[in-house]
Amino acid sequence: MENVDYIIVGDGYAALFFAHQLHKHQKSFRIFSEGRKSASQVSAGIINPVVLKKFTTFWKAQEQIDFLRNTLSEIERYTGSNYFVNENVHRIFHDERERELWLKKSENEDLRLFLSQEFESVEGVKNPFQTGVVMQSGRLNVKSFFDNLLSYFKKQGNLIQEKFNHSSLKNESYNDFTFQNIVFCEGMGVLENPFFSFIPIQPNKGHHLTVKLSKPLSQKFTLKKKHFLFPLENGSYYYGGTYDREQHHHKIDESAKEQLIRGLSEFYPDDFEIEQIEFGFRPTVKDRRPIIGNHPSFPNYYVFNGLGARGILNGCFFSKELFEHIENGKSLDPEVDLKRFL
Repeated sequence: MENVDYIIVGDGYAALFFAHQLHKHQKSFRIFSEGRKSASQVSAGIINPVVLKKFTTFWKAQEQIDFLRNTLSEIERYTGSNYFVNENVHRIFHDERERELWLKKSENEDLRLFLSQEFESVEGVKNPFQTGVVMQSGRLNVKSFFDNLLSYFKKQGNLIQEKFNHSSLKNESYNDFTFQNIVFCEGMGVLENPFFSFIPIQPNKGHHLTVKLSKPLSQKFTLKKKHFLFPLENGSYYYGGTYDREQHHHKIDESAKEQLIRGLSEFYPDDFEIEQIEFGFRPTVKDRRPIIGNHPSFPNYYVFNGLGARGILNGCFFSKELFEHIENGKSLDPEVDLKRFL
């Protein structure tokens, strides 16, 4: 039997950011990765401190942005790559009323560091009311982040590429391993976990398109009207994603595809070709807070889930909170603690 400090089940944002905390603090661990693309791995990777429908911010936004930048710098030291794409989000205004609301909100204490008061016009797209720039926004290079981190942990001997079998888990042992703690970062897969299937996770299905624009945009940043549009490294563009709490089947929804086509056509005036359509299920919680904590009967079994549409910011920030809770006994914030559902 091989003894490790931690077993991590999952390979999305929660799993990899928590693995970084363990690596940083020289803990021994194994990640069990099924190898299927998770919702995290097909996500847009948008890093955005503003809710762009209402022009509001959210809980701990500045703290999370600052901590993410610091964490990505730490990861760069051992993977050799910087995954933060420093291209701001430009919100296309629907009308004059939105422009005025943006300016009004930009004077608020909690938004003045995020909402630029200088509007910009963007070439190649319809934006008669210009765009507002979200300061401190950007995006993660999602593909490189997952490819490089998983490759690094594989080379270190930390990655086990197989589906985790819950029925083989016996107290503090699993197959050929004994462990001190196990952390389940399974996203929607938690519903099949006999220890944590009770947590109130709700699937939110999101589709996105990969498109080829007949006239590529000259500027490199993220555009947002109904959905996000940004350039990929291969010359194509990402456009998405949708939100659907009703459709839970594992097939492409034609209605979502049509919604995306209409959304892009609304501001991109030229032809485009759909190269691919993908979808994933975001694990969301009704109170819009992650779920973190240990099982009431198995104190060294932990869950880290419910990151929702802000998987990068939530996953990064609360990985440290969970680590300090387990290792140092630091209390979890009641707003994210699993105990709120017990």
